[in-house]
Amino acid sequence: QVQLVESGGGLVQPGGSLRLSCAASRFTLGYYGIGWFRQAPGKEREGVSCISSSDGSTYYADSVKGRFTISRDNAKNTVYLQMNSLKPEDAAVYYCAAGEKCTVRAALYHYWGQGTQVTVSS
Repeated sequence: QVQLVESGGGLVQPGGSLRLSCAASRFTLGYYGIGWFRQAPGKEREGVSCISSSDGSTYYADSVKGRFTISRDNAKNTVYLQMNSLKPEDAAVYYCAAGEKCTVRAALYHYWGQGTQVTVSS
């Protein structure tokens, strides 16, 4: 079955970095727009970043612009989210999703991973 698996989450101190990975099985990520979303306890799910399949164009939420970088390695069938200068407010469960295009509209994504926890604390 089609599957997305996130990894790379963990505990990091404020100012630290993490790199999240989103790996696909049984389908080719390169054909899809890939989005990263996050959800903190008591908050709505937020679209953090996405990357298109067609031209590699990217989007970043204002809250992460300049600190996060999304990239894809089609040979590894994996999309990454490099997160630098992490802040306590970045703490959340991070999900990747695959859909037809790069968008922050979660409803337009067809496949979702199970999420990976990111904790930012000293």
